[in-house]
Amino acid sequence: GSEAAGEQGQEEDAEDRLKEHMDSLLDKSAKTRQAALQGLRLAFSSRTLSEFLLERRLTLTDSLEKCLKKGKGEEQALVGTVLTLLCLQMGSGPEGEEVFRSLKPLLVSILTDSAASPSARQSCATALGLCCYIAAADLE
Repeated sequence: GSEAAGEQGQEEDAEDRLKEHMDSLLDKSAKTRQAALQGLRLAFSSRTLSEFLLERRLTLTDSLEKCLKKGKGEEQALVGTVLTLLCLQMGSGPEGEEVFRSLKPLLVSILTDSAASPSARQSCATALGLCCYIAAADLE
């Protein structure tokens, strides 16, 4: 009994931290946004969170879009990585496709922008390729 309660408490703590990271994506400070993106990257790569993310995917996608538009270099590169992990979490269903479809134009824009940093362009290229492979319903 107490083991299950402990696990549930850990789960709630992890979800609270995720919510904090998601809120911090909208912060004015680039450092705060980057720290939030790194926290999300770690969380998304260390466990399956698809149920938690399913109900928050639109908010998260919107926040990632703002980070891509507002951020530069390292922040954009981190967004690419987080987006790839988000697509992996969402899977090949309509939810993953929706996330991919909404951010694809912005990823292409950064990828083709010669003024964007090489790390941001590389991360966006990777995100485009992997998300397309995982989540794009249209084969072209």
